[in-house]
Amino acid sequence: MITLTRPNRINLAESVTPGVCAAEAVGLTKTYRRGAETVYALTEVSFSIAEGEMIVIVGPSGAGKTTLLHLLGCMDTPTSGQLYLGGQPANSLSDSALTRLRRERVGFVFQHFGLLPTLSVLENVMLPTIFSRRQTRHRAEELLEQVGMAHRLSHRPNELSGGEMQRVAIARALINSPTLLLADEPTGNLDTASGEAIIALFKSLNETGITIAVVTHNLTLAAAAHRRLTLKDGRLISDSSHHIASPQEGISP
Repeated sequence: MITLTRPNRINLAESVTPGVCAAEAVGLTKTYRRGAETVYALTEVSFSIAEGEMIVIVGPSGAGKTTLLHLLGCMDTPTSGQLYLGGQPANSLSDSALTRLRRERVGFVFQHFGLLPTLSVLENVMLPTIFSRRQTRHRAEELLEQVGMAHRLSHRPNELSGGEMQRVAIARALINSPTLLLADEPTGNLDTASGEAIIALFKSLNETGITIAVVTHNLTLAAAAHRRLTLKDGRLISDSSHHIASPQEGISP
């Protein structure tokens, strides 16, 4: 099991504005065409995520969880409805403004890591800044130290374990100081010990003030969040705060 290191933390939420939602969905609907049939991936989904909150999105396969996460991250556009990020209406922005908003406010962690095999750990973390002209090597090194990967800067992804690759992916998602971190099944490809370490890392990051929304089937990760959104057949059927279970308590689905 990888030990979580906790050095002096970087402020990951410097641009948080008190009283402004990190994200707000109003009647989000997403449809696709399948032949002559209209498929509703999401139907009239509405909720908000407060700055500094950690939520999980749960539900059976095909419920629309990943579709919703992609809409929150501006990686896809809704068929109807409105999305606000930090109070800004994302739907009405130009492509360039939307790209800038996504780059500056959102970090995305994928289940399959998405690391480029020809780049080192450090280069993979710095990759999202390629068009920003920022001097980011020092920040990338600090982030890798924070996620417990400072000893692997020059390694390639194929030299890492699954848990280590996910840590690098998380550091990469944080390089532009987003206020909203989105993760799609971040423990789905990990063994139990590595998954628990990633859950501890998410909790630690949330304590710094960054807002986190995670799609997951992992009950331990779901229990660690402040709030749980449950989707079924593309509809939001439950939006509830719940008690965060301690290790001594049972975890209910």
